[in-house]
Amino acid sequence: MSMKTDSRHDPRIAVIGGGTGLSTMLRGLKKLSRSITAIVTVADDGGGSGMLREDLGMPPPGDVRNCLQALANTEPIMEQLLAYRFTEGSLKGQSFGNLFLAALNGMSETFDEAVRRMSDVLAITGRVLPVSNENVYLAADFDDGSEVVGESRIADFKKGTDKRISRVHLIPERPRALPQAIEAISAADMIVLGPGSLYTSIMPNLVTDGVAEAIAKSDAFKIYVLNVMTQDGETEGYTASDHIEALFSNSGEHLFDWCLANSLAIPEEIAAKYRAEGAEPVEIDDDAVYKLGVGVLRAPVASWAKGLVRHDPDRLSRELMRVYREKSHTRVYL
Repeated sequence: MSMKTDSRHDPRIAVIGGGTGLSTMLRGLKKLSRSITAIVTVADDGGGSGMLREDLGMPPPGDVRNCLQALANTEPIMEQLLAYRFTEGSLKGQSFGNLFLAALNGMSETFDEAVRRMSDVLAITGRVLPVSNENVYLAADFDDGSEVVGESRIADFKKGTDKRISRVHLIPERPRALPQAIEAISAADMIVLGPGSLYTSIMPNLVTDGVAEAIAKSDAFKIYVLNVMTQDGETEGYTASDHIEALFSNSGEHLFDWCLANSLAIPEEIAAKYRAEGAEPVEIDDDAVYKLGVGVLRAPVASWAKGLVRHDPDRLSRELMRVYREKSHTRVYL
């Protein structure tokens, strides 16, 4: 497998996803590389983002704003200001950062221009790009023939049932990706998918027209960061191979050669709390993963501060850079 080698010491990194998982990883990556492009889903329709989307007809700002905050190089008071949520009145629950981005969107021709302006204000490391400027909604088809429309409704619709999501798609189908996002993928030395919700954070990007195809065509080092825990309402009972097979089958492409999985055991008292909520550590079924043409890399990348299981941003980022250096010329062959 050929690889770009001109920027091995500061690789051009394209990260693709959304939600808290992506922004958490970015906080670590920005310490190790300045050449980062975050490509972020715009399918959210819940919470404060959903309210602004409904009221102003703009793409949802929340996931993009979280990534901008993660990459920002500003005074701590600015980050606190962006994260501030109003506690009363008609703005109750809304974050100032979302309103800031909404104001810039009103001053701009396109949403990606508003994101670029906010990037300049925050002096961010790298770039943040919405995957598309189009107004899209996420829909999920289930294995019993049912369908639900709306990212915020999918988990509740599935909870407490034996349904499995068979595919997700956007409405309208396959909207046009932002050209700069496709260019960033094509120019990348390393492409990272996840971490984040399988169906509602990662896949909306992959069913945007041109994204999965650009990833598959790229000769970059391509790696998927597996979630530490399953997610109730999306992936309960899923093994590592289930996650990967869903990504490949839904996108129609072999997207990556490597999967990075957490190797740390979750403390029993924390695991018990998650089990009560329908979640558990993702089982790593190496043989089934290998049959999909993917190699498993294990590393101690989880943390559980305050009882919440997350990826540790610094450990995860260091591990990604390490495996890039060691595996960037290696492909998994069946």
